[in-house]
Amino acid sequence: MDNTEVLGHLLKIESEAALLVDEAQAEADNRVKEAEKQNRALFDERYRAESEKLENEFQKSKEQARRKYQEELDAYTRQFSSIKADTGKFTALLDKLVAEEL
Repeated sequence: MDNTEVLGHLLKIESEAALLVDEAQAEADNRVKEAEKQNRALFDERYRAESEKLENEFQKSKEQARRKYQEELDAYTRQFSSIKADTGKFTALLDKLVAEEL
């Protein structure tokens, strides 16, 4: 084998090696893309499930707060309604306060 043949053979091997590297890179890129796709799908599913869970908890908490507010408002209204107005004492107090101002 002379130098030209050796160089030609080496160039052929280098060319084949470059082709193998390119194919390996393409395969790696495809695997990375597929993994990213699977991870995105998994993330989206978990995100949807967690956001749905949190939304349900929020709605439940909001409803409990609304019921508690309504109960407290009703209790206050009943308590306030049960107070008897003593207009005589109120009028006397107003007369006293007006008289002190004069």
